[in-house]
Amino acid sequence: MTEQTSHTETEHPNTPQHEAPSHADQHDSQTGEGHTHAEDNAEARIAALEEKLAEMEDRWKRSEAENQNLRTRHKRELEDARHYSVQKFARDVVEAAENLQRGLSALPPHEEGEDGLITRLREGFEGTERAFLSILERHGITKQDPTHEPFDANLHQAMQEQEVDHLPPGHVVQAWTPTWLLKDRLLKPAMVIVSNPSSTGQAPKKD
Repeated sequence: MTEQTSHTETEHPNTPQHEAPSHADQHDSQTGEGHTHAEDNAEARIAALEEKLAEMEDRWKRSEAENQNLRTRHKRELEDARHYSVQKFARDVVEAAENLQRGLSALPPHEEGEDGLITRLREGFEGTERAFLSILERHGITKQDPTHEPFDANLHQAMQEQEVDHLPPGHVVQAWTPTWLLKDRLLKPAMVIVSNPSSTGQAPKKD
């Protein structure tokens, strides 16, 4: 009787097997995904902060520009107040200057052999007028003689018109008083006679 030997199949030791992932591998995978998510959150937060910073910087620049404009306007208003606060007083002062000029014009013209008193009186008036005008100029008050200049309604007040042959129409023939200015602002217009439309002269040449 022949014995049959049963062969028990055994697995070859070198046969590869599908091994389940270890806990360490699972942990590394989860850690990587978490790290990527954290990086995304950090980048989004940085972007949001940068946007917020740019917005705040823009608001600061606008505020600084508005403050600078306010300071400039305030400075200009203070300068205007300082320059023109004495305007009414300055008008009274130029009236005194004009009266001084009228007194000087009332003296007779200089003549040889005239009375010494008249000479000294004239010299005294002239010296006083020069000193007075110098003081006014130091405080920004100046005068302009508009004679033979084109009539300017902003600076001159026409008292009458006159036909002349040495000026074209619309020019100042004679100024009874000068134009007075306080800095660049009209203080008192000149009282003038203006050449009428029938005048036939030529405009004077500028130097």
